[in-house]
Amino acid sequence: MIFYENLFESNKKFLDEYTKKFQQVLSSGWFILGSNVDTFQKDFANFHNSKYCIGVANGLDALTLSLIASDIPEGSEVIVPSNTYIATILSILHAKMKPVLVEPDIATYNIDPMKIEEKISFKTKAIMLVHLYGKSCQMDLILQLCKKYNLILIEDCAQSHGAKFKNKLTGTFGEFGAFSFYPTKNLGALGDAGAVITDSEIFAERLKKLRNYGSSKKYFNDVIGFNSRLDELQAAFLSVKLKYLDEINLHKRKLAKIYLDNLKDDFIKPVVNEDFYDVYHIFNIRHPKRDSLKDYLLKNEILTDIHYPVSPHKQKAMRGIIEGDYPISEEIHNTILSLPCSYGHSEDDIYKVVEIMNKF
Repeated sequence: MIFYENLFESNKKFLDEYTKKFQQVLSSGWFILGSNVDTFQKDFANFHNSKYCIGVANGLDALTLSLIASDIPEGSEVIVPSNTYIATILSILHAKMKPVLVEPDIATYNIDPMKIEEKISFKTKAIMLVHLYGKSCQMDLILQLCKKYNLILIEDCAQSHGAKFKNKLTGTFGEFGAFSFYPTKNLGALGDAGAVITDSEIFAERLKKLRNYGSSKKYFNDVIGFNSRLDELQAAFLSVKLKYLDEINLHKRKLAKIYLDNLKDDFIKPVVNEDFYDVYHIFNIRHPKRDSLKDYLLKNEILTDIHYPVSPHKQKAMRGIIEGDYPISEEIHNTILSLPCSYGHSEDDIYKVVEIMNKF
């Protein structure tokens, strides 16, 4: 069986270093906001050439706290892609704001910059874009719109660790770059974890308070905060893995190239453009008989996944909240399939998947 993702295989190389880090954290007796969080925050900020990194509990909190720290008024409208994972939209709702959905570009699956301006109103205060599947959004026009309308830009980088647009890393274009370190990410922890990067000292200080009960000094609470702190143990594991992030991304790009070069044209493959450095958190294809293809691959011992089977506006939780039709989003969700493409897969694994797929 070739699994979609085998987290043991993906982390096997790091086990000795993880074990040493675990022993170090355990023997230190310090488990919350200690030296390991400090170290990872510094290293992750340096990786992005950003001034500040604030570790939080997960990717959803990274987005939610970024919105709150931006000091946008409650009830403001926030532009967001219509085909994102539900967490992006939930963060807007948790921050007591209104999501305004914009359709994606059918070729890239990222928000279509040409469709954003028509959705901007006097209530619009921010754009929360998503660098989906490991590909950066097309940033030029988006940055122009943010400047024209004085909009805060929050980047959802949950799937784009190390991805670039015109040699600039995702997460460094806007006021906030929000990351998830869910275990399946290219930079994945061994549990939930997240972080926000920013170049603003004001935003950084607000985030530090918000993640820690609204406090910058123990037992003194300045704002209504949350309990959303990056765990010492996860920070220690992430520091290990961060050293290998470029290697992980290069490996996934090599596997993706096998698919791109060898899959027959029956399958709609990701687009490649020299402006984009894609890191393939997920390698997606689309096919009109997606469900039959998925069943066929499973019968041939290849496990795949769907990111995502239901468009956000069709989710039960969004009834009465999101209105309108989003046919491009639905087309993507109805036809997309995620193939094995992880640090734990070999080139032989991918060639085998290609061989079987091309017989479909």
